[in-house]
Amino acid sequence: MGFIARRGRGATVLTGAALGALTLAGCSSDSAEPAASGSDSGSDTATEAPAELTPVSVQLQWLTQAQFACYYAAADQGFYEEEGLEVEILPGAVDIVPIDVLTSGGADFAISWVPKVLGAIEQGAAVTNVAQIFERSGTMQVAFADSGIESAADLAGKSVGSWGYGNEWELIAGMQASGVTLGDLDGGSTVQQAFDMNAFIAGDIDAAQAMTYNEYAQVLETENPETGELYTADDLVVIDWNDEGTAMLQDAIWADSERLASDEAYAETTTAFIKGTIKGCVFAKDDPQAAADIVTAAGSTLGTSHQLWMANEVNKLIFPSTSGVGHINEDQWEQTVGLALETVNPEGATIITADPPETAYSNEYVDAALAELADEGVDTMGEGFEPIEVTLNPGGE
Repeated sequence: MGFIARRGRGATVLTGAALGALTLAGCSSDSAEPAASGSDSGSDTATEAPAELTPVSVQLQWLTQAQFACYYAAADQGFYEEEGLEVEILPGAVDIVPIDVLTSGGADFAISWVPKVLGAIEQGAAVTNVAQIFERSGTMQVAFADSGIESAADLAGKSVGSWGYGNEWELIAGMQASGVTLGDLDGGSTVQQAFDMNAFIAGDIDAAQAMTYNEYAQVLETENPETGELYTADDLVVIDWNDEGTAMLQDAIWADSERLASDEAYAETTTAFIKGTIKGCVFAKDDPQAAADIVTAAGSTLGTSHQLWMANEVNKLIFPSTSGVGHINEDQWEQTVGLALETVNPEGATIITADPPETAYSNEYVDAALAELADEGVDTMGEGFEPIEVTLNPGGE
């Protein structure tokens, strides 16, 4: 079972088992009061929900955490219900491949990173990226400031951690762009890194893989034994793949290509689901604390300050938006595809060997949702977005 939230303008009703989350990657508290209802996410008037709701399920890429605040906020605040949907959110796990769940009929939509899905499409998966929720990459390599590492070129001769499972492609692409091969690393390849920063903090890895919204915060929540205080950003160096020019598109909403083409009701549901999700993203932007509390109430076990950090950092990956939240920018898509064609893994293989089909992505449904939101007065660009300042507590509590 997943998480189903039905919220009009009164109390929230949760049905099903709410699966808790670990402090892990998006690949990565005690009880908190849920946010007050009543937000219309920027519109002047709330939309009345239809009497009959269409059941919809979405498979997340990972466990319940604020990486997915858009979806949980949309469910909690009644935005999906306003679009005529009753949405079940299915948390992920290490052994769950969202695209496999989607193509097997286990969910109506799936959330996954673009490079991972491009490989699945080449293997025959008939899926379409219908909304690119994260416009920026949240992946980085983290090193200590005294490591001598300042850029991807400095990784040569160093011990470099990687989670694998398709999360390594930006790292490898960044090294290749800087003239560093996997054979140039200490040990001749990357080190298999657990979904945490323990090996990095212990000194076993010189540069560890991290998400801005998760593992990086794990380090900042840890006491520096030399000072007795928490580590700070000054103690660390980060290699940001957005800055290095090898960022790949990450969290996107994927739909069944064949159903889009043959089922008009599913196509309409796709637009409605995207629309409700975007309203959830806008809500999380405007009130990250409320969004973090909603995710905690949905079953996440992350600490209070860590959850808020995550919500705030995820907002930075979405806002300000270049073309409206979810619109798939052609230049970013082409960069991701180009890197997928050129980046070589330890086995000598690339993610894909040929350009993906035209059905691999479509702006038809997200642009329809954006047009409706514009008519309702919802700001989907967030040009004036400013992240908040978050103070991390020891252990993220």
